[in-house]
Amino acid sequence: MRSLFRPGPAVLLLSYLLLSVVPFFPVLLGKPVGDGWLIAATEAICWLVLWALFQHPRWFHYVLLPAMWAVPVEIYLRLYFGQGISTHHLGIMLETSPKEAAEFLGYKAWLLLLLAVSVTGWWWGLLQIARRHDVLRWTHGSRWLLLALFAAGAGVWTYGEYVGVQAQKPDTGIAAGQHGDAHADNGAGKAASGHALSHPLIEQLRLAATRQIGPLPHWARIPYDDDLLARSWPFGLALRIADFWHERQYLHELAEKSRAFRFNAHLQGNPNLPQTVLMVIGESSRFDRWQINGYGRETNPLLSLEENLVSFSDMVSAVAATRLSVPIIVSRKPAAQSLKAGFAEKSFLTAFKEAGFKTFWISNQMSFGQFDTPTSVFANEADVTQFLNLGGFTNSSNLDDVLLEPMRHALQDHAPKKLIVLHTLGNHWNYSHRHPGEYDHWKPSLYGIDNPAYTDLKNKEALNNSYDNSILYTDWILSELIQRLKASDQITSMMYVSDHGQTLYDGTCNLAFHGHNTQYEFHIPAFIWYSDAYQQLYPEKIKQLQLHRKSRLSTENVFHTLLDMGNVRYPDERLEWSILNRKWRAHTRYVDSYGWSNYDNASFRGDCREVIDRKTPLQQEK
Repeated sequence: MRSLFRPGPAVLLLSYLLLSVVPFFPVLLGKPVGDGWLIAATEAICWLVLWALFQHPRWFHYVLLPAMWAVPVEIYLRLYFGQGISTHHLGIMLETSPKEAAEFLGYKAWLLLLLAVSVTGWWWGLLQIARRHDVLRWTHGSRWLLLALFAAGAGVWTYGEYVGVQAQKPDTGIAAGQHGDAHADNGAGKAASGHALSHPLIEQLRLAATRQIGPLPHWARIPYDDDLLARSWPFGLALRIADFWHERQYLHELAEKSRAFRFNAHLQGNPNLPQTVLMVIGESSRFDRWQINGYGRETNPLLSLEENLVSFSDMVSAVAATRLSVPIIVSRKPAAQSLKAGFAEKSFLTAFKEAGFKTFWISNQMSFGQFDTPTSVFANEADVTQFLNLGGFTNSSNLDDVLLEPMRHALQDHAPKKLIVLHTLGNHWNYSHRHPGEYDHWKPSLYGIDNPAYTDLKNKEALNNSYDNSILYTDWILSELIQRLKASDQITSMMYVSDHGQTLYDGTCNLAFHGHNTQYEFHIPAFIWYSDAYQQLYPEKIKQLQLHRKSRLSTENVFHTLLDMGNVRYPDERLEWSILNRKWRAHTRYVDSYGWSNYDNASFRGDCREVIDRKTPLQQEK
């Protein structure tokens, strides 16, 4: 035992310990770490099993190199964004081209390279220590005992996962379902339906075990948690990489549905005439909080000055959820199919590409995850795809001004025809973290508060003020984009539409955010801005735009309008859905409220203004 504390082995063990304390970095910042003891126990078990399996560090030290390279990234993300490496971050790191990475990092690229060299040197030095010291070899019989116990535990856990776990008996003094145990279900035990048992033999074994043995007793359940392992270090990194791979496979499957699809689109006009179409997708923005839509506060002091801006007074989103609403915006996916995963067609990005446009998708949203991958399917159709948000939806996320520099590069691209899509974080909760301090205009607000009690109605005024402040900042972002389009020597136009709105404790309504079937969440802000040169080239489109500014519109109109805006044509086009076309006709606007409700045949109940179809809503398919 004493030999383990010699300088060489001690340095190696201390280095492994430092790897394991990475999840506890927030403690240095004065922030608690939830389930700290469980994370530490998980790490200890993983280290022991790894050591027992390989017997000596000289054999498993090689697999630690990626984790050691990731340490500076993990610390950076925790320091500035309050979270560790996620599936989304892996997507950014592994899918961003070297050129894009160099542009994004700037001078920091040299610092990153220096860190990588230093970490590699650290890893190499530890490897030499491991090779020189045989005292680190685990030769005691306890090694086999540990492996046997681990194998038995893994077997029991696997049985419980695939066959089921009985609910805890109520005779313990605690009723089933009140124990707080995530694995306690009803008397039938834990369901195994969440596992993809694609192999017939595995399914047969599961059914046989279910019939002959039955669910695992509650007392035998192994308290393993994927989330706990994912939060550990360095072992959790493997789980995150596996999750990234799973998301990549899911992305591939969704993309395969539309792989062979073609619009057969073409440009009607001069292909060499410089033209840029800008599409801005907003987030969680509400129609009646915009000054240009009649709001009493000056939340749009800059956009109000734009003469060539037409705001639509009656635009609705079919679904109050980003992952479901964005596909409707960017493709021809019908509103009534928005709850179904995937779509057999591609987006307007592909139509513009077929017509000779170079396309860009620049996002301050997430690239991978349960709510983001469906959008990434369409984003990846672009010639250039950039996801810039390192902080997710946390309080420390990038502000939307992170989009301005990549937008400038895209605008300066040598391609004569360009479609640029910007996906903003907009007015997503936490509202007070969607803008810098100078936009904390209306007070009291929640600015500077990390985790405000948003369910406490005492904060209602501050929450609403913060929301308005975030729209004030959005006004600056959108105005800045317009100024850059004005300064360009190209024919330019821009469309903005929010994916959905928000409920904000309106009147006596005790609901906030979205997912509540309220008019506030379906009625969204949207506008089109055009340059003087665009108006001269397409006077009829501008005439129709002005005529339809008060028409009954929905996000289903966006796809057709955007193609018409770029003068892109295709055989089965539906110009009657384009706001810029004289063929435009109103269509039924369905919204996701207790089924597919006809928005124009609905009443709005109470201060929450719940959308209630006066007839029977259409049944939804998922």
